[in-house]
Amino acid sequence: MSQLVNIGAATRRSFLSACAGCLGCAWAGPPKDTGAAALMPKVRTRLRLVFAHPEPKEQGWPYQNYDYEGRKEQILSKLARQCPGVEFQPVSMRRAAEAEEMLKQDAGFDGYLVYILGIPSDAARPIALSGKPTLLVDDLYGGTGSFLGVYPAALKAAKPVAAVSSTRFEDVAEAVHAFVTIRTMKASRLLLVTDRDMTKAIQMYRETLGVEVAPVEIDTLNSAWRSASEAEARQWAEKWTSGAGRVVEPKAEEIRRSAAMYVGMRGLLAKHGAQGIAVDCLRLFYGNKMFAYPCLGFFQLNNDGLVGACEADLQSASTMLLITYLTGRPGYISDPVIDTSKNQIIYAHCVAPNKVYGPSGAENAYELRDHSEDRKGAAIRSLMPLGQPLSNLEFVAGRKTVVFHASRSVDNIDEDRACRTKLAAEVKDARKLMSGWDYGWHRVTVYGNWRAQVETVTRLMGWNFVEEG
Repeated sequence: MSQLVNIGAATRRSFLSACAGCLGCAWAGPPKDTGAAALMPKVRTRLRLVFAHPEPKEQGWPYQNYDYEGRKEQILSKLARQCPGVEFQPVSMRRAAEAEEMLKQDAGFDGYLVYILGIPSDAARPIALSGKPTLLVDDLYGGTGSFLGVYPAALKAAKPVAAVSSTRFEDVAEAVHAFVTIRTMKASRLLLVTDRDMTKAIQMYRETLGVEVAPVEIDTLNSAWRSASEAEARQWAEKWTSGAGRVVEPKAEEIRRSAAMYVGMRGLLAKHGAQGIAVDCLRLFYGNKMFAYPCLGFFQLNNDGLVGACEADLQSASTMLLITYLTGRPGYISDPVIDTSKNQIIYAHCVAPNKVYGPSGAENAYELRDHSEDRKGAAIRSLMPLGQPLSNLEFVAGRKTVVFHASRSVDNIDEDRACRTKLAAEVKDARKLMSGWDYGWHRVTVYGNWRAQVETVTRLMGWNFVEEG
């Protein structure tokens, strides 16, 4: 077994430069002026990096007397450059017995990155079947024979294993980022504002996704809203109003009340060191226990790289948080409307971001409306980019399943009924999609095709991946 080596993290700037054009490798983080950057968990992901290959003198793939050491140096250099914030502990091994001994001694790793450089070597098999989160990488034309034997066996055994077989090194970097996402979730906190007892749900999300959910009394949120800086609330109200294409129903005072709610929620996030907040908004507002809708505040939080989630929906809130860590883009909770005549789904809600490509991305147009169901308060109609691929998903903690479907944005529906934002998208088969809609009503939509990245995270968590529609 070779001597262990630490690889220092490259700067985030060099990483982004190396990954220009390959969105998804990592997230640069929210702009500093939003205040969101200070709330991001400070974590470091530790991975055991295993190079599996035979002795160079042995016949096999790639070929006899292959320069394995030179190849390792190339890989180590690329990993250091493209995976900042990840600490790799490399080791080389040839036989299964070596891997088994290593597994007995190892501790404190977030997972295993196994590079299969050549055959014959059976060192990857015990790691893949160990039950520890493992990413297998086939160094093409080198380790394929072992890779194709180990990966399907690990999947059949329901082990937390993902795999990369690609000449594009960025695919490896993006898969490694899944480890970072999982590690960051375990250091994250969501605030939950409700008057319901959700103790069991809170425990479930801690046990399955690692995220801490901290209950907050509605009186605490109301106090934060009432004590919010009037000057700051006025500034946000003016910013939202001046940025809107039009203001339809809400009066200036209602928008200012919503701005005070945003300032209050952001203050609670800072106080608790949390990255997101889920509010039981409809129940509390209809019950006269809450006096300003949080819709505009959620809009701003999601634009900033944080999470604001409706209806105390912890499933969608945790999905939004994870997808933001994974992609750097905000998720958008929606209620579905299926239109089989056009083979479309309409993602409808009174909250949506207008920076769908992340905190530093371009803005799209939006309007200020009232909340649809009761025609009160202030909400958002976001006119989101069209002709773009969408990923739509939920991390269903109670079933340890990720449900996913792809679509393409085609229209911003202007319809007075139901929620204000209505993003229409074409799907593969609308009838099939609606017949299998049995994982809850909400879905979280994020711009871009993130199927591979979502599936990698799912596999490393040991969950099931279900593609609907």
